[in-house]
Amino acid sequence: MAEDQQDPTQDKTTPLHDEHVALGASLTGFGGWLMPLRYTSDLAEHRAVRDAAGLFDLSHMGEIHLEGPQSGAALDAALVGNASAIGVGRARYSMICADDGAVLDDLIVYRLADEHFLVVANAGNAPRVAAELVARSAAHDTVVTDRSAETALVAVQGPQAEEIVASLTAADDVETVRTMKYYASAPATVAGVAVLVARTGYTGEDGFELFVPADRAVGLWRALLAAGEPRGLVPAGLSARDSLRLEAGMPLYGHELDETTTPYEAGLGRVVKLDKTGADGEALPFVGRDALAARAQSAPARVLVGLRGEGRRPARAGYDVVQRGLDGAVGAVVGHVTSGAPSPTLGYPVAMAYVTPEVSAEGSELAVDVRGRAEPFVVVPLPFYKRA
Repeated sequence: MAEDQQDPTQDKTTPLHDEHVALGASLTGFGGWLMPLRYTSDLAEHRAVRDAAGLFDLSHMGEIHLEGPQSGAALDAALVGNASAIGVGRARYSMICADDGAVLDDLIVYRLADEHFLVVANAGNAPRVAAELVARSAAHDTVVTDRSAETALVAVQGPQAEEIVASLTAADDVETVRTMKYYASAPATVAGVAVLVARTGYTGEDGFELFVPADRAVGLWRALLAAGEPRGLVPAGLSARDSLRLEAGMPLYGHELDETTTPYEAGLGRVVKLDKTGADGEALPFVGRDALAARAQSAPARVLVGLRGEGRRPARAGYDVVQRGLDGAVGAVVGHVTSGAPSPTLGYPVAMAYVTPEVSAEGSELAVDVRGRAEPFVVVPLPFYKRA
């Protein structure tokens, strides 16, 4: 859930910007925001998250609230998922699509109370998502409020995440944090700050995301750094976040997902609920339903697959996937890479790519055109990495 790099001279800054500068972070434009790319090295930050913990600033993400008696019904009509079926205190991955079924953004929807939902959108897409939710919920008794500017978001990810967050949590809330299920949330006091704690993340590790008022973000960030340092926590930037999510096979908006893609091409058809019904039991229409229903019945023109490199040269986004030829020759193009990098955890290159169905089976031997040479790759299941 993120966007490509952009011109940093036009970017907004998060409430933690001065903290990143003080820590010596390299900064880059990303989704309209000036964000830390790395603090020390990509490899060190990646390994810290896998072995101990990393601290991320995610304050560029959008937080859009829907409140009112028909908030769930409004989201059912606006998104591909069945938001009204989410239990209070739980969350669900979803998408907002156009009339033709194309993905406008992928989202996480939290149900905070019976009549209160929080939709978290990718940074560059957040204004559009907020506007679409306002328009799509006009016929429902709900109020849509974009609270992105007043909300900061920090994430603690890694095997030590629970211990770090629990060590700063008020005594009355510690058990809530420790017993929290994956894709669940609850209010809690952490480092003396009232926050919403969610057990979600984008790294393939256990971890928490903490929604905090923007004016309290610096204190929380500093407290988490101090509490986490003895346990191996380090601040981590976008570069490590990208390599971590790639190993975990998680899609990135602008790469695996965009307005030329439906959820089905991306292997995410499970999030589309074509059989939603309203309170009266009648079939519930939602934006993009007809196109997605037709797409669900048709053969795909392309399939998203995982690729494991058999050499050492990595594939990168935009490279052609080709038939494997003899002696390093580049064969016919059968797809393109959407994300690719060396895997610090696994020790070989990994990539995600869209390819034609005929070559999408596990074990298919393909190649990627890396500067004119066909580097060997093989199709493997996603994700590449699963935590123990």
